[in-house]
Amino acid sequence: MDHKLMQSFVTVAEELHFGRAAARLHISQPPLTKQIQQLEQAIGVRLLERTKRKVELTAAGRVFLDEARAVLHQTGQAVALARKADRGETGHLSVGFIDAAIYSVVPSIVQRFTERYPEVELSLTDLRIPDQVKAVAERQLDVGFIHPPISHKSLRVESILVEPLIVAVPETHRLARETEITLSDLSSEPLIQFPRSINPSLYDEIAGLCRSSGFSPRIVREATPKQTIIGLVSVGLGVSLLPACLENLRRAGVVYRPIRGRTLSIDTSIIYRREEPSPVLKAFLDIVRETTQTEVNQTVSPAQGSVPAFEVSRNAAE
Repeated sequence: MDHKLMQSFVTVAEELHFGRAAARLHISQPPLTKQIQQLEQAIGVRLLERTKRKVELTAAGRVFLDEARAVLHQTGQAVALARKADRGETGHLSVGFIDAAIYSVVPSIVQRFTERYPEVELSLTDLRIPDQVKAVAERQLDVGFIHPPISHKSLRVESILVEPLIVAVPETHRLARETEITLSDLSSEPLIQFPRSINPSLYDEIAGLCRSSGFSPRIVREATPKQTIIGLVSVGLGVSLLPACLENLRRAGVVYRPIRGRTLSIDTSIIYRREEPSPVLKAFLDIVRETTQTEVNQTVSPAQGSVPAFEVSRNAAE
């Protein structure tokens, strides 16, 4: 059924006057009359009774009017939704992240994205890096926040934030009085770190950094997620080398100190499939770049305030 003919009929039915209906439709009266005739011929019934003095709906016309309005409304809804989807304004997006990212870039990105695209259903899942790589490659996730390096031919890796390593120490510790700490100050300290299996590259880089400062790290405990590491530091069980964004994880009994001299730069990147991104993923990537543009190569400041809360699915720690 031609929707243009249906719209013309609805307009005539509402006006019960061909002249006024033609004016509403911005056409002349003869083409409108022809359209109504075409519609009546197509469905095989008379919809309007026309005389020189008035226009009235037939019984069939009254029934058809209700249905025509419903069809036109449904069509309008479908067109609007399709256009929104094409602009990335509706749909679903699944996002994975490592636990460190929840204290750096993820909250501000999610806040900005949900404000700008409130009709997109956004799901967030805390996953280890290998699990994110697998999930993005297998289309279980659309995008992930990870620490590189990773190697997967079907994925793009895009750096969004670089931050230094810092030291978390108990507030009663002798080093808590220092404004900066050298790595050599930690030579005799018990370290609490994440397991190597979580992020072998970063784990080895931290160990290598310690060795280049003249000592082998004395890792007495391994723990995950990073909230657990901070909890262990707070009760005096050791110190920990962590990304600077963890300063945003405030906990009584813990202070954070920058490292004087040579330290590591820790990269947070996003991963997504190399194929052309869907409109909703493209919109999300634009928000990521917009939000992190001023944060690249800067340490996330704890002065930014507490991390906004939102619901996530925590499947595994980083």
